[in-house]
Amino acid sequence: MKNCAEFIASGILELYVLELTTATENDEVEQMAENFPEIMVEINAISMALERDALANAIAPDPIVKPFLIATIDYMERMKAGEEFSSPPILNEASQIADYAHWIERGDMVLTDRFEDVYAKILSATEKLISAVVWIKEMAPQEVHDDEYEKFLILEGTCTITIENEIHSLKRGDYLTIPLHKNHYVTVTSEIPCKVLLQRVKI
Repeated sequence: MKNCAEFIASGILELYVLELTTATENDEVEQMAENFPEIMVEINAISMALERDALANAIAPDPIVKPFLIATIDYMERMKAGEEFSSPPILNEASQIADYAHWIERGDMVLTDRFEDVYAKILSATEKLISAVVWIKEMAPQEVHDDEYEKFLILEGTCTITIENEIHSLKRGDYLTIPLHKNHYVTVTSEIPCKVLLQRVKI
């Protein structure tokens, strides 16, 4: 049987905690832990150290990812169920809310009773263009887009969109496009969620 100190120093316990050991090695570690209490103490210490390290280096998930993932799944299910594909025209400075009534006034383009920070319903999606109705409760966090233009048409409520150091105050009917490579974020300034028609246009 191996010496306890040598066994601890071999590195096998770290592999065991990370579940990278073979079945034979697992048996060996567990047998050593039965015979030497200090082995189990070391295993617990390694587990705690790895957990502390993971927490210290954890990266908070982007709050935009979850609502758009849910919206994508919803959109795919609607397509599978036979929804006819129809894509709104690309937003521009002359765009009016009425131009998009066919899409945004659909019965299923409604806000759920409960949502966290952002809720989205995709209207259409192609390789080059995604169109969605998005509700923002308080804010949408900072982003930078290097390969797509993000375009907004405000449908309800008000917000500010900060692009680098420029603040744009927007109300119903206002349009704004985000330049490439620019930090930007949205802050809602109305008591109700800010509802926007959002498009992401690939270059």
